Amino acid sequence: MAKNFFKLNRVSPALLGLAIALATATGAAAQTAPNAEVLDQINRYGTEDSNGSLGQGVPGAAQFSDVSPNDWAFQALDDLVRRYDCLKGYPNGTYRGSRALTRYEFAAGLNACLQQIERLIAASTADFVTRSDLEALQRLIQEFEAELATLGTRVDALEGRVAFLEDHQFSTTTKLAGEAIFALTSDFSNDNNNAAGVVNNVTDAVFGNRVRLELNTSFTGEDRLVTRLAAGNLNILPTIGAATGYEGTQTFNSPANGNDVVVDWLAYYFPFRNSRAYVAATGGVWDDFAPTLNPYFDDNDGGNGALSTFASRNPIYRIGGGSGAAISLGFTPIESILGPSTLTLGYLAGQASTPNRGLVNSDYAMLGQINANVSDRFGLGLTFVHAYHSGQSPIFGGGAANTEGDPLNGLVGTSLANNPIAGLAQTFGAAGTAFESRGISSNSYGVEVALRPSDAISFSGFATLTQARLISRGDADIWTFGAGLAFPDLGKEGSVLGLFGGAQPTLRGLQGANANNTAFRKDFSWHLEAFYKYQISDNISITPGVIWLTDPNQQLGGTGSDAIIGTLRTTFSF
Repeated sequence: MAKNFFKLNRVSPALLGLAIALATATGAAAQTAPNAEVLDQINRYGTEDSNGSLGQGVPGAAQFSDVSPNDWAFQALDDLVRRYDCLKGYPNGTYRGSRALTRYEFAAGLNACLQQIERLIAASTADFVTRSDLEALQRLIQEFEAELATLGTRVDALEGRVAFLEDHQFSTTTKLAGEAIFALTSDFSNDNNNAAGVVNNVTDAVFGNRVRLELNTSFTGEDRLVTRLAAGNLNILPTIGAATGYEGTQTFNSPANGNDVVVDWLAYYFPFRNSRAYVAATGGVWDDFAPTLNPYFDDNDGGNGALSTFASRNPIYRIGGGSGAAISLGFTPIESILGPSTLTLGYLAGQASTPNRGLVNSDYAMLGQINANVSDRFGLGLTFVHAYHSGQSPIFGGGAANTEGDPLNGLVGTSLANNPIAGLAQTFGAAGTAFESRGISSNSYGVEVALRPSDAISFSGFATLTQARLISRGDADIWTFGAGLAFPDLGKEGSVLGLFGGAQPTLRGLQGANANNTAFRKDFSWHLEAFYKYQISDNISITPGVIWLTDPNQQLGGTGSDAIIGTLRTTFSF
């Protein structure tokens, strides 16, 4: 830039005044070593109010709210702003002239003024200054030559890095995220006899994995297409009893397909006016778009939340799943009372891709939820789910729809809570099997609450009543509730201590002709869980924990004892 000035015979008489005024207005530059914070301040200086919108209509230094004519440097600052327009203030209308200045900030301000002068000289050849004025300016340039060179080097380096990333990026529209879980788990219960007198040996530890690779694609910057590949090999540990329940299900148990890679989730999010829409081609579940209000426990069944599926979120969100659509609307009528709120509506079908089932005739569920953020630290949710389940499909199976003769595939709760018809089938025998094909219709009513008294403590809880209609035969009541206490950043930033307790979905009673309420115990299947996720690094965490289940599977007449499951989970996120 200096070479351009020397090509002229004379320069503006105000040039020397500019240099002196700049030094006066900015104060003595501190002699500090370059660091990221200083460079960040320089970058902010260069971009703040770059359009000159600050103080429009107010001339000179008077546009700054914290500068007055009585300030000792007012005249120098006023000259720079009026005559050269090269010193800018902050977006809030202040100049902050009393803040300490670094040499790098002075270099940035000097560079901005030099560029403005060069533009003025190029536009006009009048009022040139003497060579002595130019020499004074040249000395200032030489004084800050190292700082200006450093800025240029940093810009060149950043441009090189950007060019490299553009040449080697995976995709211009898609980002890859992944998670791998190594899990060592075991049921430490003693060997017990079930109702048939068969010994259940469940003390052997098992070690396995679950891997997810997620491709997130955006075409407009506001939408998102999610394609997730998953594989795993860890089956649920058997609980003690005459039949297998789902109280011991852990989040990494899905999928358990012998490490075969499957597309377990394909969905698209996009804005619709002032709302948010969602369409799932496969693997859709309610917590993809409906707030579950269970912070630090719910991680979308990933490896950074609770160990169990029960502690992750209210089991009402396990009712239904598959393919369908949903929308979250800004629900303004109650915002004056409850704060920012949303109304979520959705429909998911479990066998939408099956020709003789489709979206309408397959197992389905419809959800409606009001979620209100009453304050920054308190949230409340009210959820309703209506669903239909064929005779062999579990109520809390996430939309899993099984054909007759296949085993149930629930995600949480006792086997009777997932298929209360089994309580009737014990009485009717073969007739009960034929009756099962008639299916179940259910209405579930849930409430969720989240409270954060401080940054170090988080409380959350839920309760749900499911009223199931055993078509043409009777009715069933299923209850579940739970509460958790989390201590985030305990021991290390990113770590979490979680304590959770409650009653897993439990069949509390059958009504109807020939209903046999004595064939099973109505006692709640209690669930107690404690885990500590220790964040080793940004990408690796290790989580030891224990789950204690009382009266698993409602015993069904068996003589088994409580189940105690211990787990050591290691999660790699990338």
